[in-house]
Amino acid sequence: MAGLIGIGLTGILGHQSALNTTGNNITNANTPGYSRQEVVFETQQGNRTGAGTVGQGVSVVDIRRLANEFLVQQVREDSTLAGEQQALNSELSRLDNLLGGETTGLNNALNNFFASLQNAAEDPASLPQRQLVLSEAQQVVNRFQALNQEFIQQRESVKTQMQQGAKDANTLLSSIADLNLAISQSPGLAQGKMPNELLDQRDEKLRQLSELVNIRVSETEGSQVNVSLSNGLSLVVGNNAAQLGTRNNAEDLTRLEFTLTSGGRTVSIDEQINGGKLGGLRRFDDEALKPAFDELGRIAIGLAASVNHQHEIGMDLEGDLGGLFFNDVNDLAVQRSRVVANANNQLPKDGQLAVEITDSTKLPAGSWTLQFSGDGSSFELIDKATGEVVNQGRLPNPVQSEISMPGFNIRIEGGTFNAGDKYLIQPSRNAAQNIGLQVNREEDLAFASPIRATTGEQNVGTGKIDQGTMLDVRSPFTGSLLPGFQTAGELANGPLTITFGPDPNDPNGLAYTVTGPGNTVVGTPDQPYVPGNINKVFSDDPAAGADYQGFQFKLTGQPAVGDTFEINYNSNGVSDNRNAELLAALGTANTLNGKSQSFTEGYAGLVEDIGVKTRQSQFDLSAGKTLLEQSTAQRESVSGVNLDEEAGRLIQYQAAYNASAQVISVAQDLFNTLLQTFR
Repeated sequence: MAGLIGIGLTGILGHQSALNTTGNNITNANTPGYSRQEVVFETQQGNRTGAGTVGQGVSVVDIRRLANEFLVQQVREDSTLAGEQQALNSELSRLDNLLGGETTGLNNALNNFFASLQNAAEDPASLPQRQLVLSEAQQVVNRFQALNQEFIQQRESVKTQMQQGAKDANTLLSSIADLNLAISQSPGLAQGKMPNELLDQRDEKLRQLSELVNIRVSETEGSQVNVSLSNGLSLVVGNNAAQLGTRNNAEDLTRLEFTLTSGGRTVSIDEQINGGKLGGLRRFDDEALKPAFDELGRIAIGLAASVNHQHEIGMDLEGDLGGLFFNDVNDLAVQRSRVVANANNQLPKDGQLAVEITDSTKLPAGSWTLQFSGDGSSFELIDKATGEVVNQGRLPNPVQSEISMPGFNIRIEGGTFNAGDKYLIQPSRNAAQNIGLQVNREEDLAFASPIRATTGEQNVGTGKIDQGTMLDVRSPFTGSLLPGFQTAGELANGPLTITFGPDPNDPNGLAYTVTGPGNTVVGTPDQPYVPGNINKVFSDDPAAGADYQGFQFKLTGQPAVGDTFEINYNSNGVSDNRNAELLAALGTANTLNGKSQSFTEGYAGLVEDIGVKTRQSQFDLSAGKTLLEQSTAQRESVSGVNLDEEAGRLIQYQAAYNASAQVISVAQDLFNTLLQTFR
C-alpha cells in the first residue's frame, strides 16, 4: 500500500508540474519572444520481484523549451532586412515628397522665372515687368535655399537617429552580456536543466539588436553566446560587451561615423555597419541624400553660371554692360569652401586648395578624394562613387598647379602635403546654399545687346548683316574686359566699318576689311567673301587674337565693291530685347550634363532618381515584411503558444491528476480495510 500511495503521489506531483507549465504557457501566450514549454515525463525504475517488475510511478526529468535555433536565426536575419528597408523607405519617402511636391519642389519656380523673362522681352522698357523678373528670380533663390535647408534638416535627423540607435544597441549589448552571465551561473545547468526564461529573454534581445544592425551569433561554453558584426568584429564575448558610438567623420565633419570601443580601444566601424535600421540610415545618406545635395548644387551652379554669362554680355536700361545676375560661382571664398581637409591629416595642415568651375555644362555631380602619397608630391584623385582613380600625377616644385577635370579645376595654391593627407573635393555640394541674387534694381537688368549694326546709305549691292551675337565681354585668359568694352557706354575701338573691295587673291572675288577710327585695321584684312554662304565677321575662338572681339556678325547676300556696314555700341537701345530673349531661351536650352539637359530636365532627373529609389525601397520593404511574417510564423509553429492545444492539455493533465489522487484514495481504503481485520 505504501508503494501504491507513492505511485499516486508521483502522479499528483508530476501532473501538478504539467498543469503549472501549461498555465504558464497560457499566461505568456502574448509575451514577445516567449517559447512554449512542455514537461518531459519518465517512468521511474520499478522493483524487481519474483513475479516480475512492479512500477514505481512517474518522474519529471525536464521542463523542455520548444525552440528551433535555425528558425530563431531566420527571424533575426529577416528582422535585419526589414529594419533596414523600413528606415531606408521612411527617409526616401520624406525626400521624395519634398522634391516632387508642387509647392516644395523647384520646377514651378524655374518655370515662372523664365516665363517672366519671356514676358519682359515683349516690353523690355517696362519697369513692372522688370520688377516681376526680380521677384521670380528671388523665388528661385528661395526654393534652392529652402530645399538645401530641408536636406540639412533631414541629414541632422538621420544623425540623431544614428546616435539614438547606437545607444539602443549598447543597452541591448549590455543586457545580452548580463544574460550570458546569468545563464552560465544558472543552477542545474551542468545537469542539462536550462533556464528557459533567461534563454527566451536573450533571444528576444538578440532579435531586437538584429533590427538595428546585422549580427552573427555563435554559441560558446556555458550556454553563452558571442555576438559579432557580419565581418567578425566582436560585440559581446561572454559577459563582456563592447560599446557602439558615433563621432564626426574625419573626411566630412557634417557626417557621423560609427565607432566600436572594446578594451579601451576605439576603432571606426562605419563600413561594417550593414543591415538593420543603422545600415538603412547609412544607405540613405550615401545613396540618396549626398547625391541629392550634389545634383541640386549642380543645377544651381548651371543656372547661375549660364544666366550670369548671358546677363554680363547684355546692356542694361542705363546703357551699361550687365553685371552678375546671381552670385559668382567662382567667388574665391566659395572656391575654397569646395575643399575639405581630412581631420587626420599630418601637421602642419597648411595645404591650401580651391575648386574653380570651368564649364558648368560639363560639371558632374559627385565627390572626389584627393590623396597624397610617396614624399607628398604624388597624388591620386579618386571618385567616391566608384572608387576609381580618375586622375593622378606629381606636384611641381613649388606646388602651385592645377588638376584639370571635366567642368572644374582643382587649384593647389600652396602649403605642405604629406603622404597620407586627404582632401574631400565637392564642387557642387553646397552650391544651392550659396546661390543668391546680385541684381537689385529694375534698371540694372541687361535686356538689350550692347552692339548693333547699320547698313551704309550708299550701298548698291544686296548684302545684309545681322544684329550680331555677343560671345563675351571679358578675356577667358585674364578675366579683364576686352579692348572694345573698356569704356562704359561706348565701343572703345569703334565704330567699326566693314568695307567691301576686290579680293587681291582672286580677280573675280570679293573681300572685306574691318577698320576702326583712323582707318586702323581690326583683325585680318581682305577676308574673302563667299556669295551664297553665311560669312562670319570675327572669330568665336578667344585664342584668335585680334580676330576675336567678343562678338560676331554674319554677312549674307551679294554686296558690291564699296558697300559698307557699321558696327557700333547700342546707345539708347532701351527697347532692344535681344538679350532678354536669350535669357528666356535658357529655360529650355540644354545647359547641363554635356548640354543634354535643361535646368528643368536636370531637376526632373533628380526627382525621378529619388522616386525610383523610393519605389524600389517600397517593393523591398514589402518583400522584407513578407519574409519576416513567414519566418515568424514558422517559429511560432514550433515555439508559439496555441491556446486551444493548451486548453486540451489542461483537461488531460487535470484528469491524470484526479486519477492519481484516486489511486491514493484507493490505497487509503485498502489500508483501512486491512486495519479493520485486526480489530
